[in-house]
Amino acid sequence: MADSTSPSKQGGSDNSDNIIIARDELHAFCVRCLEKVGAAPSHACALADLLVAADYRGHFSHGLNRLEFYIEDLLLSMVASVGTEPQVVKETAATALVDGHNLLGPVVGKFSMDLAIQKAKESGIGWVSVRGSNHFGIAGWYSMRALDQGLMGMAFTNTSPKLVPTRAQRQTLGTNPISVAAPANNGDSMVLDMATTVVALGKVEVKKTLREDIPLGWGVDSDGKPTTDPDKVLVDGGLMPLGGLEETSGYKGYGLGMMVEIFCGILSGSAYGHRIRNWSLHDGCADLGHCFVAIDPAAFAPGFTDRMSDLLDHCRNLEPAEGETEVLVPGDTERQHMATCERQGGIAYKPKQVEWADNLAKKHGVKPPVRLA
Repeated sequence: MADSTSPSKQGGSDNSDNIIIARDELHAFCVRCLEKVGAAPSHACALADLLVAADYRGHFSHGLNRLEFYIEDLLLSMVASVGTEPQVVKETAATALVDGHNLLGPVVGKFSMDLAIQKAKESGIGWVSVRGSNHFGIAGWYSMRALDQGLMGMAFTNTSPKLVPTRAQRQTLGTNPISVAAPANNGDSMVLDMATTVVALGKVEVKKTLREDIPLGWGVDSDGKPTTDPDKVLVDGGLMPLGGLEETSGYKGYGLGMMVEIFCGILSGSAYGHRIRNWSLHDGCADLGHCFVAIDPAAFAPGFTDRMSDLLDHCRNLEPAEGETEVLVPGDTERQHMATCERQGGIAYKPKQVEWADNLAKKHGVKPPVRLA
């Protein structure tokens, strides 16, 4: 679900068999697919913006990998495609409750984050709670919308149950991601974008697509036992909370997931925890809850960006541990990946991923994405 940990290296540029697809071409392909199954043009464009941004930033679990999921929801009428827009149903100067009317998550999320930004500019803070939404992709896409306005941004969402709580056997909470973005000087920033599980579910799906085992510690089987088999995690198992086992502080990830659930499902009146539909069945409306926060640093102590830059620079200039070359801050890995994409003229994918996209294009009768290399 919407959530991500550090970007996957599976689409990196260090492998000679990678296939490069330009961002504009990837965007056009996503739009073609989505419009073909009934998405309104503006909604298809918003979703394509997010999918491309995910892969561009290196979060391959939430880009092209997610396209078929959205298509299935549209084909089965599990998501509203035309005829409605998100609606503010309750608000104060600094808060709002939004009904997403079962639209695509990025359509609802973009509307709601922009509303939080507007309120932050007027009141110093904007807090928007959302119900009636769907999978919204990478949380960082929303927090960075505030960053673009010189504001701090936060984004959260609940998701279909996939986290197995500490001491439990069965999944109960979702991957329930957290994103926080804070501006610094000269265009610098910190962008945290993480699941409250060890990894996002999409990373397990990517491993399955590549026919690779997952690292031990990512997930458990139906008995709650750690496994390296992605199928056992995806079918009847689940993901481990951030931290893993109880002995390695997995209960902290479990607690963070519960916190996100309070912000999203409990506060908004959407479905929550065990009451959210199964991730893969497409057998009913998801009714997901989101939470978006924008904060104007100018409403607090002056010099925010100076202090932020000082902290970021201090961390980056720390002496690296033995065997390491540099110390990074949240968002640096994504910046490095984007720079790589710019140098190579597009986003690098493994052949199996592009083959999957070609098959999807054939299935829906649209032109496949054109390769650069």
